[in-house]
Amino acid sequence: QVQLVESGGGLVQAGGSLRLSCAASVRTNSRYAMGWFRQAPGKEREFVSVITGSAAYSYTADSVKGRFTISRDNAKNTVYLQMNNLKPEDTAVYYCAASSRVYSDFENEALYDYWGQGTQVTVSS
Repeated sequence: QVQLVESGGGLVQAGGSLRLSCAASVRTNSRYAMGWFRQAPGKEREFVSVITGSAAYSYTADSVKGRFTISRDNAKNTVYLQMNNLKPEDTAVYYCAASSRVYSDFENEALYDYWGQGTQVTVSS
């Protein structure tokens, strides 16, 4: 069982930055790909970014590419999402997820085994 705890959300003005963190309760390196999803009010949850266990490969949604960067520190069992040039449409609850089964269909949330409770990000215009 893997427990994930997100932190770093908050209120920021458009153009600002935030860094989200997701701490895992167990060692996740090599075995688990770690991803970020988000859900805006009234919308379905959507994929944001993923990084493989070894951190050799990452994939980011077009909607945030060039502004968001995913990284991980396996020594700390933590994955990060650096969010720059935030826009009001980035407002959402951001969820961290872990998967031991995803290899190519990264946007398929059904392949993620464990989820955090979410952290709210609000971007004001």
